[in-house]
Amino acid sequence: MSDVCQVLVGGNAAGLIHIAGSLANRHGLVSGATGTGKTVTLQTLAEGFSRAGVPVFLSDAKGDLSGLAKAGERRESIQQRVQRLGGRDFQHRPYPVILWDLLGENGHPVRATISDMGPLLLATLLNLNNTQSDVLQVLFRIADDQGLLLLDLKDLKSLVKWAGENAKSLQGDYGSLPTQSLNAIQRSLLSLEEQGGDKFFAEPALQLNDLMQTDFSGNGVVSLLDASRLIQQPRLYAMFMLWLLAELFEQLPEVGDQPKPRLVFFFDEAHLLFDNAPVALLEKLEQVVRLIRSKGVGIYFITQHPQDIPEAILGQLAHRVQHALRAFTPKDQKALKVAAQTFRRNENLDTETVIGQLGIGEALVSVLDHQGVPTPVQRVEIAPPQSRIGPMTEAERSEHIQRSPLRGRYDMALDRVSAYEVLKQRSETLLSITPSSKGKKPARQSESVVEALAKSAARAIGSQLGRQIVRGVLGSLLGKR
Repeated sequence: MSDVCQVLVGGNAAGLIHIAGSLANRHGLVSGATGTGKTVTLQTLAEGFSRAGVPVFLSDAKGDLSGLAKAGERRESIQQRVQRLGGRDFQHRPYPVILWDLLGENGHPVRATISDMGPLLLATLLNLNNTQSDVLQVLFRIADDQGLLLLDLKDLKSLVKWAGENAKSLQGDYGSLPTQSLNAIQRSLLSLEEQGGDKFFAEPALQLNDLMQTDFSGNGVVSLLDASRLIQQPRLYAMFMLWLLAELFEQLPEVGDQPKPRLVFFFDEAHLLFDNAPVALLEKLEQVVRLIRSKGVGIYFITQHPQDIPEAILGQLAHRVQHALRAFTPKDQKALKVAAQTFRRNENLDTETVIGQLGIGEALVSVLDHQGVPTPVQRVEIAPPQSRIGPMTEAERSEHIQRSPLRGRYDMALDRVSAYEVLKQRSETLLSITPSSKGKKPARQSESVVEALAKSAARAIGSQLGRQIVRGVLGSLLGKR
């Protein structure tokens, strides 16, 4: 049985190796030492999915992949490789790319709201201990009960301050709110703000449909996240990726088996997703990776060593591309041996030895056959990209953003009435009640606190931001609100 959608990986004397589109949502792994060709492999795979009409989300940790939007240049080495692989259907061409950047410098700004992130992911992002995390959960509950929208950092900071000032009156309904924990949360929020969190937590929030587009020719649009500066704040990078994965799981309907995925994710520097993550979060992440296949989403992790990926998740990665590993120390030798053991054995190939001998652009590859069984590992030359190898120039990037179909949709941040404005007005109203006016009705301002609260609550009920029952799939899987 032939697959309508096939994504070329590479080939050897025995033939070409493809990932079958109907099995591409079984996830994958691209691993190998620095400088062995992982980035080019990532580019080749992204192109293949785009040609097949599959939208791609790709995190670019090194800032090297914006060249996807430009046609590649003729090189003798590329032409020779094309000929070795059969020379079929290869042409230098650009791909449809939308540039994104959490900091809003090298692409459209990517934003989420505090409410959408939810207390579980936010507590991890802020590196809170158990007590502080519990207090944060209570703060979210207070915001729900008070009809306060938590959109940006100043909303949460103002809520923390207000809760501290009113801790005694809140204690009857919500229990103790220790001043020490509130202060710790406030300090963590200030630190997050300095790292660029004030730019990420804002509106307009990212709409998932904008990541799932095809162009007029039917090519899947590549959403390219410039993470070259973001990975300097690895916790923010990891939490954004986890949030995005959780939102997809939460919002997309079940689709069952499809001829091709509806979206494919490539997570570069994947170890940052798992380093120092709490056990509960890892367990739920493993559950999301397993279940999101049914939503038609494929996830491909890119990292140096397979052992960077937790074993429970590694076991779910069916498609494997292993570039060279070098064994200079006993630890390196152990990592190499583990990598070799992750493949289905090939009687004609000494996998452990070959991993250390692979040249740049070569890899050991195993994919699922049409029965869903891993193929025996093969030594493969990776197919060369058709787009430019290397980034766009600054002038090219600026022009590309100006011509983007999303221009103007995310560029300007919004700041509507939310917790910060409501609590500020509440404080001003209380201050306006002087001793001489006690017992009298407070002077009416442009909008009373009650009206502001009512409008805020109405917005909450009518929008995704006000979800009280589900605050990100990871939080709901833990049974927390």
